[in-house]
Amino acid sequence: MSADNAAAVARFRELLQIPTVSQSDESLIDWAPFDRFVEALPRLYPRLHDALEHEVVDGHSLLYRWRGKGGAADPLVLMAHLDVVPVVAPEWDRPPFGAEIVGEGTDAAIHARGAIDDKGSLVAILEAVEELVVDAFVPEHDVYLAFGHNEETAGGGARAIVALLQDRGVRPGLVLDEGGAVVEGVVPGIAVPTAMVGVAERGVMTLWLTAREGGGHASTPPAFPATARLARAIDRIRRHPFPARIVPPVRALFATLAPHATQPLRTVFGNLGLLGPVAARVFPRLGPELNAMVRTTAVATELSGAPGENVLATTARAAVNVRLLTGDTVAAATARIRRIVADPEVEIELRHGSDPSPVSPWRGEPWRRIATAVRDTLGEDVVTTPYIQLGASDSRWFTAISPHVYRFTPFHLTRAERDALHSHNERIRVASWLSGIRFYRALVEAS
Repeated sequence: MSADNAAAVARFRELLQIPTVSQSDESLIDWAPFDRFVEALPRLYPRLHDALEHEVVDGHSLLYRWRGKGGAADPLVLMAHLDVVPVVAPEWDRPPFGAEIVGEGTDAAIHARGAIDDKGSLVAILEAVEELVVDAFVPEHDVYLAFGHNEETAGGGARAIVALLQDRGVRPGLVLDEGGAVVEGVVPGIAVPTAMVGVAERGVMTLWLTAREGGGHASTPPAFPATARLARAIDRIRRHPFPARIVPPVRALFATLAPHATQPLRTVFGNLGLLGPVAARVFPRLGPELNAMVRTTAVATELSGAPGENVLATTARAAVNVRLLTGDTVAAATARIRRIVADPEVEIELRHGSDPSPVSPWRGEPWRRIATAVRDTLGEDVVTTPYIQLGASDSRWFTAISPHVYRFTPFHLTRAERDALHSHNERIRVASWLSGIRFYRALVEAS
């Protein structure tokens, strides 16, 4: 490893060791690590902080502006977030904030919470910009770096940044946030590596299902206790999934990949205009990721009941997490689940929700800039394709000020690495992370 790469990895590890853990209840957050993270950046990236205007937004989010030679029109916005999800330390093989390097050569990987989601992108962006400033590069158009502090929970930092940019009349020509990666094996029949660039993301909402009863001792249960009523409602939702359908971004995904598919999938992928209804019924059987691409999903997550094992629950509650496919809405999904549950004694309350994002175009100059940077830095054999981002990100707030919002994490990730997101043993291979720096540098140079 070169001295420059070793120094970049050392900076990355230092920032990974700062436990910027978010909590749904922000009163429980320890803000001291967030302060340490922000305070470390000028020391680690001095030339960037000399060249770019920077400010703190909404307490802990960061906004940088790099003024371009050609004025303020059509700026580039590179996004990431400081916060990481909590850890269950005993489940990890390595200390979750130790940022240890495990393995050698091309297998060497940094193990840490946030290695991929999303300090990997954040630090790679900082490294790319620092390099360019050192090289005396000045972008043609303005470049903004927008780093939210609570993406994993409320997303208030990103919303505040958008409001600030909107007040200043900023209309980005291209916004890039975390999202899909360079992957293999996600789509059946496709052997080539694919750069999955999200052109839209599903909406997200949470419903509370609540069943109530009088309570009492568990030794004398009623015929149909609140927990059983709640369980029946959950099972009805499971047994009546939302209908599967192929929306335009998913159709474009398969059309792009069709030439690289084996038969008979090549014929299916290339003729979804004719075979779409059949494919929509088959795809959900091919795995959870394909299922999530073709339908709105709903699953019970948090459950609560009695305070003790020998006590009847007076209130039994389930949180149902719903991810809305493009074209569905919070209102329509809520109404559908009410019909499916079909029990007036189960209360259904919308806790929060946002509709799916608008769809950004997968043609035109902004898209070509991303695809070119992928080809030039991540591999000429990598096929760049649009897709629907399955999870929610801070990028959805930026659709209010730009029609060109994309979601792509420029790292080649294995299935095991993707499975570790929000789980134990999150990690990223050093070589993959270093290639991400080159991607961001190329994208800025083209801006």
